Amino acid sequence: MNEQVMSNILRIDSSAHQGASVTRELGDEVVRRLVARQQKASVVEVDLAEGMPHIDADWIGASFTPAGQRDSQQRARLAVSDDAIEALKQADAMVLTVPVYNFSVPSTLKAWIDHVCRAGVTFRYTDKGPEGLLRDRPVYLVMASGGVAFGSAVDFASGYLRQVLRFIGIEDVRLIGAERVAADADAARESALAQLDKWLPGLAGRAA
Repeated sequence: MNEQVMSNILRIDSSAHQGASVTRELGDEVVRRLVARQQKASVVEVDLAEGMPHIDADWIGASFTPAGQRDSQQRARLAVSDDAIEALKQADAMVLTVPVYNFSVPSTLKAWIDHVCRAGVTFRYTDKGPEGLLRDRPVYLVMASGGVAFGSAVDFASGYLRQVLRFIGIEDVRLIGAERVAADADAARESALAQLDKWLPGLAGRAA
């Protein structure tokens, strides 16, 4: 596993629960280990439970207007997208926490994805197919499901997220999955922490 300096960490939470949440709890542990590894690391936190606007016809029109020709309203319409993409570009590592809702991802996360997948900015089409324009970096994909097994035929979340990240150039996706929480939450957490031990060896000490 090729490691690198992770001085800028981007954390994105998408659970509707801003208190008790398995993905947020596991995300805390991932960030704790990353910061322990790089003590001067800065952490930028984005909580999608606070809302994320959906794209619309005006957004699409602004996105496909050449940057130098956009008017003030179009620039304002793309401001959320520009900020989200810039935060992603600056990150040396990302911690993305995702509960599975109805076999897929929360709608606010889908809205964030629509903002960061921008033609000519984070990807482009070539005669050989789409090409991601962002540099690769580790993404710690922290997921929890009530009853879905990750990688199963009804898991429409983890594979989708891997594809989206690959589409914009990010290949290094490290899944930390707490599956079937509804059946045995403690066992699901322990399994996820064991996966985290694999990704961050030597930092297995856990917060109380």
